[in-house]
Amino acid sequence: MNDATDGFPLDSAPRVPFLPVTVTPRASTSRVIADALRTAIVEGTLAPGAPLRQDAIARHFSVSAIPVREALRQLESEGWAKVAVHKGATVAPLSAEEAREIYEIRSALESLAIGLAIPRHTAATLREAETLCRAAEAELDPALYVARNEAFHMSLYAPAARSQLEEMITTLHRRGERYLRLKFGLPVYKDESDREHTAILDAVRRGDIEAARSLVAAHLLGTGELLYRFLTERAQAEAAQANGRKPRAKRARPAPTES
Repeated sequence: MNDATDGFPLDSAPRVPFLPVTVTPRASTSRVIADALRTAIVEGTLAPGAPLRQDAIARHFSVSAIPVREALRQLESEGWAKVAVHKGATVAPLSAEEAREIYEIRSALESLAIGLAIPRHTAATLREAETLCRAAEAELDPALYVARNEAFHMSLYAPAARSQLEEMITTLHRRGERYLRLKFGLPVYKDESDREHTAILDAVRRGDIEAARSLVAAHLLGTGELLYRFLTERAQAEAAQANGRKPRAKRARPAPTES
């Protein structure tokens, strides 16, 4: 690894170029940099805690420090990076608490959105949602699944025509992208998620607002709890391994005595 990058893998892996060098005129320089870094984080090329050195990034893109700082601020606002005074930026760690909270907020916003959207769905919008639902179900590539999953969810809410609500939901989808990919390590839960998508779509077709809202909320809260448990147990296992011991099994609580 090039010492100048201080751990940032920009110059050390020419065989697998994962960051675009060319900046297209249609997007701002800072946005191109942010998109490239986000992709590297999502795909695991930049691991949690890895340093994001402004000078190394600027050299890679042949730009000044200004668009790099803007890109890092954008990533920080989206939850992808942590910026500390006098310490610089690093890739944000995966957090069990953050994962659960993202899905708790999504459950509230998306159950609202689907209720507003159902009366405005048409045969055409329902066909589009059906197509996107089946595409997500069949997708085996984690990177493509994340995009297809988001497209399906947003197709359910689009007829509501609530731009600010849609923007907030889209931001949360982006913040939860790294966590959603963990489901591919738990295939049985992806299958369950696909079945829940079908049930939600069926409720939308029937025009059953109460059922659709309940199903969306349960679907998202369940995903949040799953990810919370997975990340918590993984952190405990890693801590135990670092200490050279096996993680202790949880002790069963004693049954309450009758008074």
